[in-house]
Amino acid sequence: MYPANHSQSRDLYQRALKSLPGGNTRTTVYMKPFPIYAASGAGCRVRDVDGNEYIDCINNFTSLIHGHAHPALIEAATKQLALGSAFGMPTESEVELAELLTARLPSVDHVRFCNSGTEAVMMALKAARAYTGRPKIAKCEGAYHGSYDYAEVSLDPTPAAWGGNAPVSVAYAKGTPDNVLADVVTIPFNDVEAAVSLIREHGPELACVLVDPMPNRAGLVPADRAYVEALRQVTREVGALLVFDEVITFRLGYEGAQGLWGIDPDLTTLGKIIGGGFPVGAIAGGKKFMSVFDPSSGKPALPHGGTFSANPVTMRAGLAAMKLLDTAAYSRLDRIGTAVRDGINAAFRKTGVAGTAVGLGSLLKIHFTDRNVRDYRSAYLSEMEAKRLAVFTTRLLNRGILVASYGLMALSLPMTDADVDTIVKAAAESLEEVAAFG
Repeated sequence: MYPANHSQSRDLYQRALKSLPGGNTRTTVYMKPFPIYAASGAGCRVRDVDGNEYIDCINNFTSLIHGHAHPALIEAATKQLALGSAFGMPTESEVELAELLTARLPSVDHVRFCNSGTEAVMMALKAARAYTGRPKIAKCEGAYHGSYDYAEVSLDPTPAAWGGNAPVSVAYAKGTPDNVLADVVTIPFNDVEAAVSLIREHGPELACVLVDPMPNRAGLVPADRAYVEALRQVTREVGALLVFDEVITFRLGYEGAQGLWGIDPDLTTLGKIIGGGFPVGAIAGGKKFMSVFDPSSGKPALPHGGTFSANPVTMRAGLAAMKLLDTAAYSRLDRIGTAVRDGINAAFRKTGVAGTAVGLGSLLKIHFTDRNVRDYRSAYLSEMEAKRLAVFTTRLLNRGILVASYGLMALSLPMTDADVDTIVKAAAESLEEVAAFG
């Protein structure tokens, strides 16, 4: 049972405290009083250093859509490792993965690879500035787009800093320069009138509008179609680029979220599932927008390198992973995602605990509220809701189900119907314990 007084994970954490700040390299995996250390994974299961086994409903924060150690991905990476892991030269592998992505995304002509979703967003914003010659960006309140200063503005403002109806730009990290805040226009999610008004107000200075069509930190609720259509229309009106952050939502469908919503963004950021379990990111878009990276006629408007960008191990594993994601695979992910959401929502009704499971496809998030969750503010946890969520995720953990501490679940293709039943049963039992706590 977590947290056990004596465990290998506790010992490893005490050891890590001596060489890592707070014993930690990734804030997202930190847990109190200590994190659980992984030892191995296979399929949809992961085993920790104490020998406990869990159904993995985090999947490295949505990146492992094929689960752990898929044979085809192991084979692709291993074959490439024997030939070399990185070169100061391009390889055929990057061409092949770029061809696959441009074939799947109608809005994309060219692709530029990098090493993370954070870097992809950073380069997309710089590309928008280089293309338009404008300084400002707009982004949604509460939406996470990685660790770039501009992209993380107003990521987690408290109610005291919300600024009434019109969101204000609030620093996420201490030391964020004031000029960064001045160059970010924060817009509300799923509020057409307010968002369009703010974009028009700042239009002459806006390089782009950055939007995740189903932002995890802002509640993991899908954007209204009218909302994204309005963003598409108003960005064209003011001459700003529309940037879709599909680092997570590309797992929603064969053509990503933009295919489901029927939107053609100017630039798209990708990551996570396109790397087959290896570090990856990509900026993709129409030829004229991506031309800022083109060095063939001299110094490009936006020079971009990266020692490990498009390294062939990632490219080969990513290519294998994406080829496995055919329309049948997405249909299966939709089915198991719907089954888990429906099962958890039925358990909420049965126990009488206020709450809901939201999301789309293989993604879902648990909210301990009976509010209509539509954006960051309606998803914001009260103190009691936060306590109930903490009890719920810990009880799930001790029933062998690994979920994110903030209620996110990302399902994977190796999950069977029996696994789905196990997840739903564990969630129902955990909710009964939440109900007992009051």
